[in-house]
Amino acid sequence: MSKPIIICDFDGTITNNDNIIAIMKKFAPPEWDVLKDDVLSQRISVREGVGKMFQLIPSELKYDMIQYLLFTAQLRDGFRDFVQFTEEEKIPLYIVSGGIDFFVHPLLNGLVDRSRVYCNEGDFSGETIEILWPNTCDAQCSNDCGCCKPSLIRKLANPGQEVIVIGDSVTDLEASKLADFVFARDFLLEKCKSLDLPHQEFATFFDVIDGLKEKQEAVS
Repeated sequence: MSKPIIICDFDGTITNNDNIIAIMKKFAPPEWDVLKDDVLSQRISVREGVGKMFQLIPSELKYDMIQYLLFTAQLRDGFRDFVQFTEEEKIPLYIVSGGIDFFVHPLLNGLVDRSRVYCNEGDFSGETIEILWPNTCDAQCSNDCGCCKPSLIRKLANPGQEVIVIGDSVTDLEASKLADFVFARDFLLEKCKSLDLPHQEFATFFDVIDGLKEKQEAVS
C-alpha cells in the first residue's frame, strides 16, 4: 500500500494565527484593511491583494517584522510530534503556504527541510516590499493564486496517490477539492461541510496524528 502525500498549510494551521494579518496590523497603514476585505470577498485575487498589502510596508522594517513574529507567533500544539510521526511512518509531508519566506523559514526553524517548503518570497531591495511568486498557477488553474496549491498538488503527487490536505482558510479550498481527505478548521471546515468533502475537524496536530492512525488501521 503506497503512502499518502500530505499538503499542509502554514498560516493559521501550523501557526495559531495568520502571520500576514499579524504583520499588517502591526506595521501597515490602515489601507491594508480594504485590500484584505477585497481578497476575502474574492473581488481581487490573493496574489494581487497580498502583493499590494506588502507594498504598503517599507523594506527597512524586515528585521523588525521577523523579530516581532519570532516573539509573538506560536506553533500549534502537536506540530513537532506530527512532523516526527510523518518521518517515522515515511509519509511525505510538504508545507505549501501563501506566506512569505522571510517569516515561514525562521518560524519553522528547520523542523521541515526547506526542499519540502513551498511559499512566496519577499524582495527587500526597493523602498517597499515586493512579493515574488515562484509557485504560480499552472495551465489548469486561472485563479491567480500566488502560491497555487492545486498546481503544486498536481506537481508533487504521483498518479493515483492519496492526497491529504491540512488547512483552515479560503486559500486551502481549491486544494481541498482535489484531496482525498481534509483535516480542516475554521473557514475551511465550514466549506468542507457545505460541499460534502471527506474531512475531519482538528484543533491540534495531535488530532491529525490520531486521524492518520485511524485511517491506517482502516486499510490495514
